[in-house]
Amino acid sequence: MKTFGNGEVDLEGGKLEKEREKTIRSGKSFRINNQAFISGIAYCISSCSMILVNKYVLSSYNFNAGISLMLYQNFVSVVVVSSLSLLGVVSTEPLTWKLIKVWLPVNVIFVGMLITSMFSLKYINVAMVTVLKNITNVITAVGEMYLFNKHHDNRVWAALFLMIISAISGGITDLSFHAVGYTWQFVNCFLTAAYSLTLRRVMDTAKQETKSGNLNEFTMVLLNNTLSLPLGTVLIFMFNEVDYLYQTPLLRMPTFWLVMTLSGFLGLGISFTSMWFLHQTGATTYSLVGSLNKIPLSVAGILLFHVPTSLENSGSILFGLVAGIFFARAKMRGKSQS
Repeated sequence: MKTFGNGEVDLEGGKLEKEREKTIRSGKSFRINNQAFISGIAYCISSCSMILVNKYVLSSYNFNAGISLMLYQNFVSVVVVSSLSLLGVVSTEPLTWKLIKVWLPVNVIFVGMLITSMFSLKYINVAMVTVLKNITNVITAVGEMYLFNKHHDNRVWAALFLMIISAISGGITDLSFHAVGYTWQFVNCFLTAAYSLTLRRVMDTAKQETKSGNLNEFTMVLLNNTLSLPLGTVLIFMFNEVDYLYQTPLLRMPTFWLVMTLSGFLGLGISFTSMWFLHQTGATTYSLVGSLNKIPLSVAGILLFHVPTSLENSGSILFGLVAGIFFARAKMRGKSQS
């Protein structure tokens, strides 16, 4: 917009400037939406693939060393992140003793969460695992109420109640019900909830122990996976997996090592894509997509592994998935109103 000496205003120039600004804003909005879409797709693919590959290794190969599988996956993550850090591609904080002491309690929960997930997948089909994981939301909601004085509205509690009903009905109608697998999955739900509740406090304390005063995603991935290696090694001996590893012919199969390594990269992929997607969108969208993500995962699990099911069990699974979506939407509305 130009102003001449007589006080007249060049309106055409102003219109052109506004149009230019509008074009720039629309282009920026498109780039942001595009990033969110790509990161969301990457998160869904890596998340679904990780669970299906783990199920494949533990069930189809009949691999009876879930702790060793977890240990190898974490080792792959450590090697990849450390290599990228040495090459200067990513930046990580030095793992000082003070930082390790702060992070160690949450890492114990993290290792327990991974191991119990492996044990449950050995006995339970993927569809029922996704439904039973909804119990984690119930435990987390109760934990937030008592630990952080966070109150939930009636819609959230209604969704949590539906999740409990779906888990009970799903277990009753599950044709491949396995008591050991269900026990491990319920323990996994408690540990997963404990991890999410504990991580919130530990992250703030851990930032104070770093040189930069910051704790990025790469450092957290490196810290979690590095600390899990000695603990996982001890657990391998405690659960007597060493003798099994010496005897099993699977470790002499190149294809098995290929699948194992793939699962390690997928585990690393989940860590990065989840952080990327969360950064591009927000916790509410992340939660909703995570709930929607369970639907194709459940269907794929039933079809790929030829899971015996019934109309009642399929209805219970669908009911549980819908309850998960209802929960995410209720949380989203609650946050938008607060």
